[in-house]
Amino acid sequence: MNFLDTFTKSIYGFIQQSGFASMTWLYLIMIVVACILLYLAIVKDFEPLLLVPIAFGMLLVNLPGAGLMDGPLSANEPGGLLYYLSLGKDLGIYPPLIFVGIGAMTDFGPLISNPKSLLLGGAAQFGIFFAFFGAILMGFTGAESASIGIIGGADGPTAIFLTVMLAPHLLGPIAVAAYSYMALVPIIQPPIMKLLTTKEQRMVKMEQLRPVSHTEKVVFPIVVTILVSLLLPSAAALVGMLMFGNLLKEAGSTSRLAEVASGGLMSVITILLGVSVGAATSAESFLNVQTIQIVILGLAAFAVGTASGVIMGVIMYHLSGGKINPLIGSAGVSAVPMAARVSQKVGQEESPTNFLLMHAMGPNVAGVIGSAIAAGVLLSIYG
Repeated sequence: MNFLDTFTKSIYGFIQQSGFASMTWLYLIMIVVACILLYLAIVKDFEPLLLVPIAFGMLLVNLPGAGLMDGPLSANEPGGLLYYLSLGKDLGIYPPLIFVGIGAMTDFGPLISNPKSLLLGGAAQFGIFFAFFGAILMGFTGAESASIGIIGGADGPTAIFLTVMLAPHLLGPIAVAAYSYMALVPIIQPPIMKLLTTKEQRMVKMEQLRPVSHTEKVVFPIVVTILVSLLLPSAAALVGMLMFGNLLKEAGSTSRLAEVASGGLMSVITILLGVSVGAATSAESFLNVQTIQIVILGLAAFAVGTASGVIMGVIMYHLSGGKINPLIGSAGVSAVPMAARVSQKVGQEESPTNFLLMHAMGPNVAGVIGSAIAAGVLLSIYG
């Protein structure tokens, strides 16, 4: 065998061992989708802190031959990096830790000051159950339908937590749909809000919220944790961690822990969760008819959740004698604080001196609690 033959065989062997030899059109499509998501996150600024890790995880898992999601073959042959990172997601660890950080960044003052906001946050969860029954009619199982429906809560960590528990094989499309619609809140919500309200209703200026005492803010997370966990134990992990993070913020003496929870911990877990969620979007599990159905149902859930929150706002507008601006009902979908900012923006388009942000934060944080409770209800039924 001469040098040329040896060299040719070496090159051929190298190519056969590369990812190019295993590349299929399915992998290629997923790589393109990952790059589009990266473009939307980086260039268009669509939820970059979440979408960049998810999209890059999607890119990594769809590079053939890398074996990043391969499990260990033996004690001497460990699995791929993403396989181990995904254990925190598969075991339901990452989402509750995300909730610690969310709680440490959340001010429940507007909700405590105006408890009626709970009605708006609760009404917005109707989208979850609308999509749930829609998925049942499409032929999904009860557990799968519950996981799809939770997209309507516009709460990514909750959607991931419930899906991992009930329908892990649908995690990829559900997570991508949930975070995509969260990023599209400023585009999806305003037309629905304007369709269901009159100009007069959108111009309503609400009275300033009463001040909330430090004692109220400290007692609130403790009481909510006890009541919700006793009433619905399956929601204890999410609600408990959310309230724990908030207690760190409000206690005062634990401000250093609150800073870690809302800063370093939140950032690290967001990276790990995002990459591991993206790693669940392999070409085989993502490119199918079910994914299209989930995307459609997720959009319906989000739209119905927004609409039901606004409709409850209109009802409260009439019952209060025109003192409540129904636009704040759209914030009940839980996408904190983006949904509240959309309420503020739409309100100011009608009246530049209208300030709805703090009023909208009440139903917004109520929606976070509401979506976690809805997930607990579905988990208790199908878990």
